[in-house]
Amino acid sequence: MTDRIGIVGGGIVGIALARALSARGDAVTVLEKEQRLAGHQTGHNSGVVHAGLYYKPGSLKATLCAKGRASIREFCQEKALPYREVGKLVVAVDESELGALAEIERRSIANGVPDLARIDDVAALRDVEPHVAGIAAVHSPHTAAVDYATITEAMAQDVRRAGGEIRLGHEVTGIHREGDSVRVTTPVSEDVFDRLVVCAGLQSDVVARLVGADPSPKILPFRGEYWELAPERTDLVKGMIYPVPDPRFPFLGVHFTRGVYDNVHVGPNAVPALAREGYRWLSVSPKDTWESLRWPGAWPLAKQHWLMGVDEISGSLIKPLYFKKAQRFVPELRMSDLAHKTGAGVRAQAWGRGGELLDDFAVDRLGPVTLLRNAPSPAATSSIAIAEHVIEHYLDVAA
Repeated sequence: MTDRIGIVGGGIVGIALARALSARGDAVTVLEKEQRLAGHQTGHNSGVVHAGLYYKPGSLKATLCAKGRASIREFCQEKALPYREVGKLVVAVDESELGALAEIERRSIANGVPDLARIDDVAALRDVEPHVAGIAAVHSPHTAAVDYATITEAMAQDVRRAGGEIRLGHEVTGIHREGDSVRVTTPVSEDVFDRLVVCAGLQSDVVARLVGADPSPKILPFRGEYWELAPERTDLVKGMIYPVPDPRFPFLGVHFTRGVYDNVHVGPNAVPALAREGYRWLSVSPKDTWESLRWPGAWPLAKQHWLMGVDEISGSLIKPLYFKKAQRFVPELRMSDLAHKTGAGVRAQAWGRGGELLDDFAVDRLGPVTLLRNAPSPAATSSIAIAEHVIEHYLDVAA
């Protein structure tokens, strides 16, 4: 018997799920509030296909990233979409970072990162990235760059060919469970589904409240701002140059990323956004900001990380401070090389009542409704694997 399955959200995770379900014959309807797919996190990220260097072995992130990177590569090959293995170098600039670099190496090996190499010789470091500064690094040669918005559109074509429906401009305003089914309303439609999956990203906790789910975790939006290297200076970076991340934070720090179309981005930083979809400082939602401030976890989080917040906000507002963070890894970089700011992204970071930032993917289920509560990076890399996971563990079991 064919199931009627609704999906809230037209980012890459929602569309990957729709593709998998429609391919097996389910009646799929995607409801997306914007007038285009991949309008938020999917279309505003750096386009990296992560190899799995950072994630705790055995976690959902580690497991699904490993599966997902292979699936994304196969999909791009099948559809003749650009996929460039430019490689990633995670660099320790001084001895204080060697311990954390060793932990990344340990995790990478446990996670099966292909052809990972430890580099402890400066000359060998320069063989990979001729302009980099550092004393040691791990090199992931198969870390790749893609265009996730284009991938999402290609997946959507598969959904439509299989008979699935994708409705743009359909913002979900009501969800009501009626026995074993779910009634979903938008300003222009009303549907009844056997199952509903919420992949709403920045709005995931808002939609969860419509279902009557636990308010925790809540989404805290962080804006990541990028600068782009001047075209005549992109030869400073061959692939991707990343810092050794601070294990206390879920962000990787400012880094250099050669994209699939050969441009080089510098960033992102991580500043609290003043609106869920606040891509600029002037994008302010008093409602969103107030909801964040009144959340029980707000003050514990601020108390623990206020120094990081001041540092990130300062770098956002004062270009020389941002530049200094980047120049630490590429000393030849000049301020004028940061040609212009490109479109920022906003990360949907889930946080709990105690102020803790959730690190792993998180999924809830209330009867016939499944909710992705936390799906930050590497969700785009893992999207096809996340879809398979949701189907196996949530949709193919009794509600």
